[in-house]
Amino acid sequence: MLKLISAVAIAFLSFCSATVFARPFTDAGGRVVEVPDNVTRVLTAGPPASVLVYVLAPDKLTGWVREPSAAEKEFLAPSVRDLPTFGRLTGQGGTANMEAVIAAKPDLIIDVGSVNPTYISLADKVQQQTGIPYVLIDGSFENSAETLRQVGDLLGVKPRAEELAAYAETTLKELSDGLAKVPAAERPKVYYGRGPEGLETGLSGSINLEILEAAGATNVAASAGKGGLTNVSLEQVLGWSPEVILAASPKFASSVKSDPSWAGVTAVKDGRVFAAPSLPFGWFDAPPGINRLIGIRWLEALLYPKAFEGDLKADVKTFFKLFYQVDVTDAQLDTLLKGATANPG
Repeated sequence: MLKLISAVAIAFLSFCSATVFARPFTDAGGRVVEVPDNVTRVLTAGPPASVLVYVLAPDKLTGWVREPSAAEKEFLAPSVRDLPTFGRLTGQGGTANMEAVIAAKPDLIIDVGSVNPTYISLADKVQQQTGIPYVLIDGSFENSAETLRQVGDLLGVKPRAEELAAYAETTLKELSDGLAKVPAAERPKVYYGRGPEGLETGLSGSINLEILEAAGATNVAASAGKGGLTNVSLEQVLGWSPEVILAASPKFASSVKSDPSWAGVTAVKDGRVFAAPSLPFGWFDAPPGINRLIGIRWLEALLYPKAFEGDLKADVKTFFKLFYQVDVTDAQLDTLLKGATANPG
């Protein structure tokens, strides 16, 4: 009898250990998704999600959407530098292979960013095809702290998420407090130029210009309307007369300073052209994820040096240690901030 009871007990425990318990989760698209209680492997649908999972739980990240470059790997934790690349499930130019997605055996697929019917439909389709729970997370910058807490809860890393969320809340509060000291007339008109020619930018409401608007500056391209990214002409930029140019491409940041066709732009005449830092992820834009929190510290120092008394280099070291889990040397700081500040030394 004892042998029989023992056998039944072992069988029951084996059944319980093999059972994946789930809980309902209502995502940003209003979809109710059954999410495993214990998530150990996460596949990310796009770059913002990759950054978010990396900073919260690098051990749960199955791979990258795009293989990091050698320059980017220098600022990533060694454990994630050489993870496999799966491509992207979402956005323009989706490259992920469904067979590879299934073979990765993720417990969960996460997408972070804007949520609309297209993304909802894609999430439903992928979930149906693979049988893998797929959740959509609001990636708006103003909700950074809530995003960290929500996904931290999903991944079972609440203490880590709370630490990062507290940093996000402090950063945004200090930004708000500092901006309160800056009169509207002293907030600069800024043009953000993407691409090697600098003639792609974001309209009013573009997620790509989200932290510029958060930082209280005027996006000169907002006068061209509301929307996402758009191509503009040099004549338009001249007409907008920006006081500062932020360049996504170091090539554009360098060439525009000596390009005679741009010489009439106020920012060029005044030597106020700066390259947006981009390692290991964009500080201003690409991808439009949680990585932009350090971009706030950069914009404070660049646009409002009198209103914000922080030490940018110290802030960078703190952020990289806390979020990316790497120690940054002084030499690496110079690499990170090359062409990005008014006082590079």
